[in-house]
Amino acid sequence: MAINKIELPIMEYYKKTKGSYDFVEQAKEVMPGGVTANIKSFAPYPLVMKSGNGAYLQDVDGNEYIDYSLSYGALMLGHGHPEIKKAMMSQIEECGTWLFGTPHQLEYDLGKKLQQYYPSMELLRYTNSGTEATLLALRLAAAYTGKHKIAKFEGHYHGGYDQVLLSVNPQVHEAGDARHPNSVIESRGVDRYYQEHTIILPFNDLEACTKILKQHQHELSAVMIEPVQGGFIPAEKEFIHGLREVTKQLNIVFIFDEVKTGFRLGLGGAQEFYQIKPDITALGKVIGGGFPIGIVGGKKDILMVSAPTTSSDVFDSSQSKKSSAKDVLFHSGTYNGHPMILAAGLATIEVLEKEIEHIFQITTILKGRLEKLFASKGIPMKAIGTGSIFSVVLTDEQKIQNYRDLQQTDLATRKKLDEQLLNEGIYVKPLNRYSMSTAHRIEEVEKTVAAYERVLNNMFGSSRINKG
Repeated sequence: MAINKIELPIMEYYKKTKGSYDFVEQAKEVMPGGVTANIKSFAPYPLVMKSGNGAYLQDVDGNEYIDYSLSYGALMLGHGHPEIKKAMMSQIEECGTWLFGTPHQLEYDLGKKLQQYYPSMELLRYTNSGTEATLLALRLAAAYTGKHKIAKFEGHYHGGYDQVLLSVNPQVHEAGDARHPNSVIESRGVDRYYQEHTIILPFNDLEACTKILKQHQHELSAVMIEPVQGGFIPAEKEFIHGLREVTKQLNIVFIFDEVKTGFRLGLGGAQEFYQIKPDITALGKVIGGGFPIGIVGGKKDILMVSAPTTSSDVFDSSQSKKSSAKDVLFHSGTYNGHPMILAAGLATIEVLEKEIEHIFQITTILKGRLEKLFASKGIPMKAIGTGSIFSVVLTDEQKIQNYRDLQQTDLATRKKLDEQLLNEGIYVKPLNRYSMSTAHRIEEVEKTVAAYERVLNNMFGSSRINKG
């Protein structure tokens, strides 16, 4: 079979990453598809890493990559930051253990620090992941309102459980009217019950959202939103402020899923950026410093629904006659508020307090340099994003405001571009967003722009090309 130009990068990938291929094939003996999380997989096979330091990863074949995935945004201080190591080791040495299974001082200390930057969190609870945080947020909303349907936005991801695994990345022909989207199941094993109990909203369309919410106001407990879709498509300010007012009027709990945006638009996340107080906030990723954590915080009267103020617990066999487990929202977890992870979280905030402006500056520089490079070759591209996350979007449209707009961009070329960049030592899962860290410097920007130029020259030729 003839080898064409498009196939050559894949052949080079195979040649450079044989160790990754061998590992994935071997791993299939113990894990479905050779991976333990679907997000880690991509064609033709994922890279397998063996070490990381600062802004860099090294794979099992010894290839080095500038890491722009950063564990999907979690590592805002880069790999192996010394302050996180120091905080965790100090916690072990001072306390003599890494897990109490009881209340401890760091639960309070990190909570007070979070309230400083997220004043909407009048009370909060710790979980073990962003997924768990959004799940608890929805349960709190249902318990508080007595209603059980929810609304989420087309193209927004809130975790891998049944209630929200709908219309995350639907086929446009299945998704229905753009202003009144269908609820599309995104996984095998999700019951149609959830399709009927999860209402899908169009992002950045206040008029259409208001109409849908009013239609379902007596059924909806919550509206959950990524204030910046996918971490890089921001809500219009008029839209999100309008949504805050509508949910307040209709007695619907307004939930900010800031798992991606927490600390990445500023120390106070999207709510600081938009100057909005949601009813409930879910945090994760960055605040764990690279370790599993989730946090749910919000209005006192909502969070108090979970307070164990009576003898009401599913594990309490001596409940009083006046109360039972169903009188209190149940929330528990052996590792909730893990002391080592909370120590890492405090250390992360303390570093960001000193260095967050550097991350914003280096992000702006990289976005600008990439846009200039693409423009010099006549290739329509926008580096879309706010704060320290962005995505390379191949389009000449003025605005990308939602999921449907994104589907109209040149995703096929973006995917090929990403695949070739892997061969050049630029790591981001194909079609994913770029996350920046304190470890990224001008040196990494220069290397990245040079890698992009080589790939663009390979794909389009070294001379200027015409748009379209």
